[in-house]
Amino acid sequence: MAPKTLGELFDTFQQEAFRLETLDDYSKSGNADAYQAFLAGDPEPPDYNEGWVSELRSHTSNGKRIYRVHILSRPLTPYLRFELGWGYRKNATGGEEFFILDTTEQPNPLEGVPDFWQMDGMAPAVMSYSGDGEFIGADVLPSERAEEFRTYRDTAMRHAEPFAEWWAKYGK
Repeated sequence: MAPKTLGELFDTFQQEAFRLETLDDYSKSGNADAYQAFLAGDPEPPDYNEGWVSELRSHTSNGKRIYRVHILSRPLTPYLRFELGWGYRKNATGGEEFFILDTTEQPNPLEGVPDFWQMDGMAPAVMSYSGDGEFIGADVLPSERAEEFRTYRDTAMRHAEPFAEWWAKYGK
């Protein structure tokens, strides 16, 4: 039986999990306290995001790839400074790979494409958010849409650069 929820997809993927992020603000979707601490100038807590990092390690230590592309433009919003500065750098310790598709000086090749997860190139899960960055839910689409979302993934990867290289130029 095919997985019907994002959680089931994430629990059962065998080789790779890809995420496309398109928003500048996910501040109401989790880690709200950490975001407020970041805004206040507090140091990053040593245990920040440890639950997710442990989840990542459980997959990447078994040879599974978890990677994402974030489409963004500069200057970064306060939330993106937090997500990239604290989140991406911390999650990378669990083996997650990050790429940036910076549209500051180029058109967005994926304009209008929604946020999504796609595991093993199969049925995508489209993410829904409110206007203020609150996660509403994920809709697992029929497997007939898989090729369309693999094309989005491939386009994103062709136009993106590794996060570490991008961060060295534009972070801080």
